[in-house]
Amino acid sequence: MTRWKGDDPQQTPYLVTMNAPVPAPSILDSAGIDPARAREILGDALVGADDGELFVERSESESFLFDDGRLKSAAYDATEGFGLRVVAGETAGYAHASEISEAAIRRAADSASLAKRGYTGIAAEAPRATNAKLYGEENPLASPEFSDKVALLQEIDAWARARDPRIVQVMASIAGERRTIEILRADGRLIRDVRPLCRINVQVTVERDGKRENGYTGAGGRAGFEGWITPDKWQAQVDEALRQAMVNLDAIACPAGEMDVVLGPGWNGVLLHEAVGHGLEGDFNRKGTSAFSGRIGERVAAPGVTVFDDGTLPGRRGSLTIDDEGTPTERTVLIEDGILVGYMHDRMSARLMGLSPTGNARRQSYAHMPMPRMTNTAMLNGHHTQAEMIASTKRGLFCANFGGGQVDITNGKFVFQCTEAYLIEDGKITTPVKGATLIGDGPSALTRVTMIGDDFDFDQGVGVCGKAGQSVPVGVGQPSLKITGLTVGGTSV
Repeated sequence: MTRWKGDDPQQTPYLVTMNAPVPAPSILDSAGIDPARAREILGDALVGADDGELFVERSESESFLFDDGRLKSAAYDATEGFGLRVVAGETAGYAHASEISEAAIRRAADSASLAKRGYTGIAAEAPRATNAKLYGEENPLASPEFSDKVALLQEIDAWARARDPRIVQVMASIAGERRTIEILRADGRLIRDVRPLCRINVQVTVERDGKRENGYTGAGGRAGFEGWITPDKWQAQVDEALRQAMVNLDAIACPAGEMDVVLGPGWNGVLLHEAVGHGLEGDFNRKGTSAFSGRIGERVAAPGVTVFDDGTLPGRRGSLTIDDEGTPTERTVLIEDGILVGYMHDRMSARLMGLSPTGNARRQSYAHMPMPRMTNTAMLNGHHTQAEMIASTKRGLFCANFGGGQVDITNGKFVFQCTEAYLIEDGKITTPVKGATLIGDGPSALTRVTMIGDDFDFDQGVGVCGKAGQSVPVGVGQPSLKITGLTVGGTSV
């Protein structure tokens, strides 16, 4: 392990800010901490360790909810803190605090160093540097002004209620954050990333003949609000939420049984995320607890199925210039033409499996240790049209939109709720249904893909992924798919 001592100018910490012509002042500097002292404390803690870092964060977030015709909540939160990690073999010591001070960092280093307990390892190679920048440093909290945000939500509410007399309730919300992170590594680099994130949501409730149904839409990404709050954008959201709600008013109970299922593009990629994505994260495979463990080079999906994770897509919700260990994100092919070719790794899983990190280390905040997580996970286009898929289906289900889903990593079994679905009868979409759920397991579901659409799309920027108690923003995407023989749960037999 290299220990940094002395006054050699080549050993002075430097700040990497990706495309910034002038280095920005670090959070450590603004907290009154000499980065050289922090580096020395970290270096002492990492002597004999395999890896580790000091992760420093400062963030601001804001949210507004307009409901029942009035502003129901307005929240603002500002947090800062650090986490210090020492990795020795398969053990990681982690200590964090909301106080950024030299004394707190030293106490954290002493605590995290207990993970070594006499262990002597070889320091892992530092992450490669990058000059990429996938998003600007806009501050969604700064623009529009507070009063303008409230006025926007009021305008959405009024416009929606005037849109259709059957709308009896409107819920509109906006949320934004600006998170600055700095990662001090043992080689002296202090890597900085400023991450904006915003989101706007609309939900409407309609009533007809005493029956009520909901429709919901949302959109956002890593930028300021400007791209999502123009009238054409939020009015389109209102109309889409209204359309979904009206469809559900006419829906009948979904029949249950085994069916061929056609999935629409975009957000329905959440099936990939849950059914196979988590099973391809490095920690589960290193421990042998995934249904995909030890299967590199094997066929796990139908020919034509290519699944990737890509954190380098500019402005997308799941994108990151660097992950939460300082590794630049990349495009990682996971399944290629049906063959399993890779997993997603943080530095620990990569080192223990003798592979390279893929830039998939993520953490919810400074109070959490990083672990392998998805960024933007999707399936490549095929050559069929959605119309061809429907026409080829004698009896089945067309799922236009999903709600939530969950998966058991060890066997890949999943359950998804369809929020907008229709029966397919004799090659035509007929009656809308409600209460439909898709039940299956990821490995076998992918082998049953018989047609892949030419209409690839990403979701609109609303994904949140949970794992081990941590939530992070993600993206999903896919073209339309036809999957044969899925179990459909419903309320009518």
